Amino acid sequence: MKRRRRYARPRLSRDAERLAWLAQALADSGSRLEDAWLESEMTSLIEKLLTGDDEDALNQALDRLHDTNPRAYDDLADLIEASCEINHDGDAWRLILAMPVLAWSRYTIPTRALPQATLDALRAQLAGHVLAADARVHLANYLFSPDQLPQGYCDTRAFADALFASAAAGRDLIVDGDSLPESQTFVSDVRYLLAVVQIPAGRPLFRWNEPDGNRETALEAWRQQAGANLQPLLTGCAHELLLPDAYFSAWRRADRETRPFALRAAVEYLKSLFNVPASRLRAVAAPYHDRWLEEWRIGFTGIDSDEVVHGVTWPLLGDEDESADLAGGIETLLKETGLGEVRILDARMPLEYCDDCGAPLFPNPEGENVHAELPEEMRGTPTHLH
Repeated sequence: MKRRRRYARPRLSRDAERLAWLAQALADSGSRLEDAWLESEMTSLIEKLLTGDDEDALNQALDRLHDTNPRAYDDLADLIEASCEINHDGDAWRLILAMPVLAWSRYTIPTRALPQATLDALRAQLAGHVLAADARVHLANYLFSPDQLPQGYCDTRAFADALFASAAAGRDLIVDGDSLPESQTFVSDVRYLLAVVQIPAGRPLFRWNEPDGNRETALEAWRQQAGANLQPLLTGCAHELLLPDAYFSAWRRADRETRPFALRAAVEYLKSLFNVPASRLRAVAAPYHDRWLEEWRIGFTGIDSDEVVHGVTWPLLGDEDESADLAGGIETLLKETGLGEVRILDARMPLEYCDDCGAPLFPNPEGENVHAELPEEMRGTPTHLH
């Protein structure tokens, strides 16, 4: 499943009805010839809805299929995403590339414009380690937070069109940082570099599509070389680069990788903040429900205290639900950090937030929902993780 969706079910528009019908037919198709016709019909309708800024129709069709026909849902989501991130012009194909950077810091994780020297260095690293020989790349000159990325398919397509136009003109996209939304402040978060990759029709896109390439080698080289280029822009941050990929695929991978990264970062943050080893810290994890399981939350305390000083949320992704062994994975990750105690609560915790500031409440060792609060003398630093 592409993502977790729970929308109300209003009456579908005529376009949404047809899009859902076509997706169901594609899921039932028995030949590539039938697939090709159905995909062409769907792509034409998706293009109409994207250019007409009809986000509701796209979401209505996806919502109709989410619970009734998962295969059709995935087929439709794939085609919508392709229409947002892929552009075809003559003999050239263009793809929006996202390069996630996981980071944590006791200070603010920056979002900022990128100097031309950094853009040129990243371009060289992409060409040398990530992209195939015939690929050409143009970047957006900004390090984005998730809050600053386009929201929804139509906004994503509009931003992609700006990137495509810059690439067609042979230049990087200059982003007006003052026009972007403010970013929320977290100890651990993800930042995104965006680019357009252009290739001739029929040629491979990535280095690992070539006979002598592979993903692991590309990732290792990208982390070493591009990581060094980004370090001056991430002062005071520990960071980890993920493998560049198509926009939506990279976004989903970052969502998954952010969760374990945030747990490890939380322990490192608290060790640094309180100047104690991990063995002097405790983690308490519990599942949080509304009508169904929504997420896990992890509260951190001193080993000899019940006061929650920090909290991390572990949201459910894709088709995860109560049948997934999330507790086992979370417990293993926490124990690997060397914590003095890891406690998994066998409780159905209510999905509650602070009435004053809206922050999520976290479990304490007594199984109570409490606000994560740093000691008074440490207030003013970021207080929770992504």
